[in-house]
Amino acid sequence: MTLVHSKALDETVKVDRVIDHIQGKKGGPTVVFFGGVHGNETAGVFALKDVFEEIRFKKIPVNGEVYAISGNLGALESKQRFQHEDLNRIWFQERIERIVHSREIKHSEEEELSQLFRMLHNILDTGTPPFYFMDLHTTSSDTSPFMVLNDSLLNRKYASNYPLPIILGIEEYLKGALLSYINELGYVSLGFESGQHDDDKAVESCIEFIRYSLTLTQSVNVSEEKRQQLKGVIADSGNAPHRFYEIYHQHDIGSKNNFKMLPGFINFQVIPKGVSLAVVDGVQLKATKKRQIFMPLYQDQGNEGFYFIRPIPKILLWISKELRRFKIDHVLVKLPGVEWESDQKDTLVVDQRVARFFAKSFLHLLGYRARKFDRSHLIAKNRESASKSFEYADAAWFQE
Repeated sequence: MTLVHSKALDETVKVDRVIDHIQGKKGGPTVVFFGGVHGNETAGVFALKDVFEEIRFKKIPVNGEVYAISGNLGALESKQRFQHEDLNRIWFQERIERIVHSREIKHSEEEELSQLFRMLHNILDTGTPPFYFMDLHTTSSDTSPFMVLNDSLLNRKYASNYPLPIILGIEEYLKGALLSYINELGYVSLGFESGQHDDDKAVESCIEFIRYSLTLTQSVNVSEEKRQQLKGVIADSGNAPHRFYEIYHQHDIGSKNNFKMLPGFINFQVIPKGVSLAVVDGVQLKATKKRQIFMPLYQDQGNEGFYFIRPIPKILLWISKELRRFKIDHVLVKLPGVEWESDQKDTLVVDQRVARFFAKSFLHLLGYRARKFDRSHLIAKNRESASKSFEYADAAWFQE
């Protein structure tokens, strides 16, 4: 058992890898919640214990299965984000192969990954679709609650049912995340950021998110009036508007950089041109134009100083949906400078010396997230090709 302390609640609880698991008497989806993937983010752990205890105490009928899973047990007990390496930055296929299959484990976070990997695939092997995966987090800065997700149409459609800001494209910057690994298996997977680490409101927001999610996935049956009431509580939990945003810039902190975010910034804040944001190696870093800041870093551990985001116009979301539906990318490979990386046809290689019209923003519309391979080539991974949309076809939210 691992002791987990909440500074916000001034409480300590004991948890195992599986915080709780409820098997319903009737068939239904398999819903998996993760809490504490970062050890200093305990709100999800306490919220999960609260909701699952409520289900058991009130004998609320459950359809299918629901899981509450602890993330980084070692970091949770030591009250730090991670012990050796960020558990939410190491979910790469090659690394998983070494850790899980070759059993070459170098430190505690790799052992945590090994255990989580085996549990995840056991759930997929034994559970009943559709599958839903939700990762509960908090931030070091003050924030309204929001959601982050890999940009697949399946994720978008599901997430649209939450009256929250929704951030797309973080997987292009934040590599090796647990949810990115799961999303590439084809399942609905999203992150929920409930508030600041040590704010008791973050725990309450997590509780309300879990309750609403259980009704939305039809794990728990409620009246439409009750579901709308739960949705309204989430809508009232913050002041940032319900819309889609995209990340377009990340400030990386180098291993030798001395980075300090200047105080007072909060998520979704609009920053005028010329405002000092941080001090990097003794030099003030200023906004070169009007920006909207996202996840400013106010903790010692972490390699991402802050992000810039911008709202995505509704017309672009619609165009993106139609382009993907008609698989325009399969036509583009006939153009010079564009080719498939392999016969799987899920990754494009773009020679920008030839195909100069291929900007990252255009690839985003097609459902690709791109990274530089070398000075002239982009490697772009398709987020649609793996989606198991057919498994969700009978869900009420999917049919709306």
